[in-house]
Amino acid sequence: MVDDIDGSDATQTVPFTLDGAAYEIDLSDDNAARLRDEFAPFVAAGRRTGGRKTRLTTPNTNGTKVTTDREHTRAVRAWARDNGWPISDRGRIPSEVLDAHNRVRREAPVAKSRSRSRRKK
Repeated sequence: MVDDIDGSDATQTVPFTLDGAAYEIDLSDDNAARLRDEFAPFVAAGRRTGGRKTRLTTPNTNGTKVTTDREHTRAVRAWARDNGWPISDRGRIPSEVLDAHNRVRREAPVAKSRSRSRRKK
């Protein structure tokens, strides 16, 4: 995984919600701590409206982290099928498949988004 902020190695996927929109971001331990520190005063002053505290990443047997988010799992299964990996519809995704998927994701060039600030008048 690649840290979405600085391009270093990411160690976790951090979910968060703001203004009704849910997000997740891949971060290194340092950047994840920085994000949590920045949110801390707002979380402390806010009211919890539901949900539960969950851990969305779990350690893998080879020391890497595996995201257990359903959307990500579906995407990995689809990628595996498209790339000839034998994969079941349910159950644990083999670490070899996850490692291959993560390796391809790291190597894929990141497309820069275009600014939509220009408007025709």
